Amino acid sequence: MERITSRTNALCTHIRKLASSAAYRRRSGEFLCDSPKLLEEALLRGAALRTVVFTEQTALPELPGAVRQVEVPSDLMRSISPMETPQGVLAICALPEQNLPEMLDGRRYVVLDGVQDPGNVGTILRTADAFRADGVFLVNACADLYNPKTVRATMGAVFRCPVWSCQAAEVSALLKKSGLPLYGAALLPDTLDARRADYSRCAIAIGSEGRGLSAEMLALCDRTILIPMHAHCESLNAAVAAAVLLWEAARND
Repeated sequence: MERITSRTNALCTHIRKLASSAAYRRRSGEFLCDSPKLLEEALLRGAALRTVVFTEQTALPELPGAVRQVEVPSDLMRSISPMETPQGVLAICALPEQNLPEMLDGRRYVVLDGVQDPGNVGTILRTADAFRADGVFLVNACADLYNPKTVRATMGAVFRCPVWSCQAAEVSALLKKSGLPLYGAALLPDTLDARRADYSRCAIAIGSEGRGLSAEMLALCDRTILIPMHAHCESLNAAVAAAVLLWEAARND
C-alpha cells in the first residue's frame, strides 16, 4: 500500500483529468468511479480495476493483488474527488471494448439520440438494466458514458448492461440485420399508443431533453409510439419517458 499527501502528485493530476475530460479518458483508456458502491460492482462484475484511492477511515473490500492501493488524507481526497462530498473511495478502471456486435441476439434495446445530460443517460442505463434490456446505444453526441456523473447515476449498471456508441445509420443497419423494429418515442400522424405496441423484440429510441428525436433518427424508425398524458403536457423528461416505456415493455413479458 502507498500513501500520497501531495496535491501535485502525478496520480492526483491523473484523477482530476479523468474526472474532467472525455478526451483524456479515451487517451488514457481509463475512467473514474467515485463511491464504495461502484467499487463493489466493479469487483463483482470482474471489471478491469487498476487503482483504488481511499482515506484512512474507509473500509475496503478485498482487492486483487494487482490493484494499486493508495491511501490519501481526507483533504486531499476532497481536492481530487469529482463529488462535493466524497465517500472515501475512488477507483480507476480500464475502459472496456465497445465494438458493435455482428448480430443482436437479445429481445430489447434502447437507443439514445442526443441525450446530453449525464444524469439522464446514467439513469436510463440503470432503468434499462432494471427492466432487463439487453443493451443501450448512444448516438448523436449523447453525454459521455464515462463522465463521473453518468457513471454515478448508473448505480453500477455501467458494469452490467452493454453500451455501444455509434452512428445512427450503424445502429439502424444492425437492428434491421437482427430483425428488430425500431420504435421512436415521438408524435407523428401514425403514432401508436405505447400501450398497444408489440415489445416482444424491439429497440426503443428516446430523444434529447430539448428537441426529442432528431429528423435523422425519426427517418430510421419503423414506427413512433406515444405515451398518453394530459393534453396540456408537451413531453416528459428523457429518463422518465424511458422508464415508462421500458416498464410497459417489461410488464408484457
